[in-house]
Amino acid sequence: MLANKGFIKNPKYTKSDVKIRHKESGYAGFFDLNAYTLRHRHFNGEWGNEITREVFERGHAVGILPYDHIRDEVVLIEQFRPGAFVALKSPWFADDASPWLYEAVAGIIDPGESPADVAYRETIEEAGTTLSDLIPVCHYLVSPGSGTESVFVFVRCIDSTKIEDVHGVETEGEDIRPFTVRLQEAYDAIASDKINNGMTIIALQWLMLNKEQVLTKWS
Repeated sequence: MLANKGFIKNPKYTKSDVKIRHKESGYAGFFDLNAYTLRHRHFNGEWGNEITREVFERGHAVGILPYDHIRDEVVLIEQFRPGAFVALKSPWFADDASPWLYEAVAGIIDPGESPADVAYRETIEEAGTTLSDLIPVCHYLVSPGSGTESVFVFVRCIDSTKIEDVHGVETEGEDIRPFTVRLQEAYDAIASDKINNGMTIIALQWLMLNKEQVLTKWS
């Protein structure tokens, strides 16, 4: 009988309990799409049948929520997202829903970079300013049923009075508007679906829950 209560201290299954039978490349471009045929153990200890799944392989990323604890403001960015544009064809979104999203600062980890390196680089590229103390929030898988992407989330100390202009890397087609908003207003925007992407929601919720500890650390 399998116990169905609580976490398992030492996970019963690991990567060694998956066997890849075949990998087929479906598309290789800015991101990759590959089809994997594999088997994995079931909870009864036996090997399951072969399954084939397409996996979107887009690397790993960093999300940064810059926070001015003196002014109680966060820095967010607004930019066009092609994935959101295609998703809005679904009837689950309002007719006036926009593919220009409000997000935390973010970027993909390039070879040789650490998550902290990306936090510094992307804040300069997307918000036009530098940051000081970096607080790690979490590291999570975005959509593990179909994609490989994971995101390291940070909250960072910033002077929000220096936020202005439009930023981004022109050769990458980026057109990014950074802006400042009161922390409470940004948090309230989650409830109204004005902010509707997971990385930014996680960062804002964490900051609201841990605001006093952050203020004590930066005081």
